[in-house]
Amino acid sequence: MNFRQIVGHEELISHFKSMIETDHVAHAYIIGGEAGSGRSTLAYCFAKTLQCEVGGTDSCDACKSCHQADSGNHPDIIYVNHAKAGVISVEEIRDQLVNTMEIRPYSGKYKIYIIKDGEQMTVEAENALLKTIEEPPEYGIVIIISTNPEKLLPTIRSRCMTFNTKPIREKDIRDYLKSHYDASDAKIDFAVEYAEGNLGKAVLLATNEDYDRLIQSVISLETKIYDMDLDDIAAAIENCKSYKMDINDYLDLMMLWYRDMVVLKVTGKPDRILFKSELMTMKDQAKYLSFNELEDKMKAIENAKKRITANAKLEDVMKLLILTLKEM
Repeated sequence: MNFRQIVGHEELISHFKSMIETDHVAHAYIIGGEAGSGRSTLAYCFAKTLQCEVGGTDSCDACKSCHQADSGNHPDIIYVNHAKAGVISVEEIRDQLVNTMEIRPYSGKYKIYIIKDGEQMTVEAENALLKTIEEPPEYGIVIIISTNPEKLLPTIRSRCMTFNTKPIREKDIRDYLKSHYDASDAKIDFAVEYAEGNLGKAVLLATNEDYDRLIQSVISLETKIYDMDLDDIAAAIENCKSYKMDINDYLDLMMLWYRDMVVLKVTGKPDRILFKSELMTMKDQAKYLSFNELEDKMKAIENAKKRITANAKLEDVMKLLILTLKEM
């Protein structure tokens, strides 16, 4: 992978190339954006280019350094790992970054550390990192990847150059899916609309082997929700957990159901909605739901996503959500 192969993000890539070309590479970066938006790919391509032996503004993909980066074995591109889900401890930052930063690069010009899920660092971990990025060695670079840079300490943010990913054009995502995957036009169109500019999410849905069952699962839940009893709700929760998909992505599909209803109420045009096969059901539900009620339902889904991010028990979050949607 290199900058040339990245879909979208032209402005960010231009910034990275300019810094390389003018030799104004900073010691600390934050790349923010939602999961699947290309943050990790941008960080990887930036690091790979910085270490490339040819020395251009994009990796050559042919030198020893590029081969090492591609194989995941570059000694001077280090990914900080964490054992416990949702938490990056101070010990992990110290052991993998702080205490090894002083060792000079083995082969490259730089020693680059990439911290994924940066917002999961504890305050102690961030403070340990802060001491390193305040006075880094000339070869040291830290790249923090985060879904929510605002959660990082202000002292960390003030010492980093921050870049945020932006939605990719629908045409670019559609063209990419058509050229890389064997999927029907209808499936690609749905994936593009669902992704809202996020290539990773579009690929996830377009390549999901359970796609038809997945969509039908969401339709079944939303069409039967008002008649569900507790047993039905428990079965629905088990069903949504069975798909090879992050639960937040499943919730996004649920969100689209209500977004479709808003579009239908505003425009009256069925060609503007995604769940076209359920037009009559949507029209029937929309009769009894005001714009405020639809907004409340979408807020309930957003709140469920926040509780899941805060490590609340999935079954409890989904049960509360379905009961809330049912009673609204």
